[in-house]
Amino acid sequence: MTEFLAELIGTMILVILGVGVVAGVELKKSKAEGAGWVLVSLAWGLAVTMGVYASGNVSDAHLNPAVTLGFAAIGDFPWDKVPAYISGQMIGAIIGAIIVYFQYLPHWRETEDKSAKLGVFATGPAVRSYPANLVSEIIGTFVLVLGLLFIGANEFTEGLNPAVVGLLIVAIGMSLGGPTGYAINPARDLGPRIAHAILPIIGKGDSDWSYALIPIIGPIVGGVYGAFFYSAMFEGNMGAGFWITSVIVIITLVVAFLNEQRRDKQAVS
Repeated sequence: MTEFLAELIGTMILVILGVGVVAGVELKKSKAEGAGWVLVSLAWGLAVTMGVYASGNVSDAHLNPAVTLGFAAIGDFPWDKVPAYISGQMIGAIIGAIIVYFQYLPHWRETEDKSAKLGVFATGPAVRSYPANLVSEIIGTFVLVLGLLFIGANEFTEGLNPAVVGLLIVAIGMSLGGPTGYAINPARDLGPRIAHAILPIIGKGDSDWSYALIPIIGPIVGGVYGAFFYSAMFEGNMGAGFWITSVIVIITLVVAFLNEQRRDKQAVS
């Protein structure tokens, strides 16, 4: 199996199980309807675990463009492999989302809520405020990549690492996922969003492309910064990349803060 195919299959499994649990919770007349956020967070953690088990012995199971770019930025992954990895991740995510569509085939008709149908496939903000939403995705993916590097630096019993990675995803979902649904993975959001756009889902509405850049840019910035932060703080490599990404993140935080201050003043005026 090639690394491209491993990333495709691993990401496909991740999306089948992850998007699948959202479909079960959100779509009408599903036996899991209304099961809630805890189930979604746990199932996403297991989804990542199974994806890592599927592809880890071939490609190290990045399954996420933000992880691939973050590792490449600090020299832990060759840049010439980046296009194949990201291509595999994107194609796998689209295929996985299409499979979920077929799994819940009669339930799309039973569900009238357009936002619920889109929410099965793609993430969206609980409160739409793009600078703050961007910050949420940056922080979530920063913790993800930093956590992956922490895990990789420790010795675990052979075969246990994927389960620990899954627990990391559960923790991020439960602790940080509320504001935006924690995409923390451009392929996980964009691939299923494309599937939503092209599939003949009855009464589906639009695919919210006005928001789509947030779960792409945020995870990439957060993932790259997480890698640079780890390299700087734990390996002593405080190069230009660390300082540049630090400035970008700080500026984003300030812009988000000032935007929310402005909205607060408008709300009380």
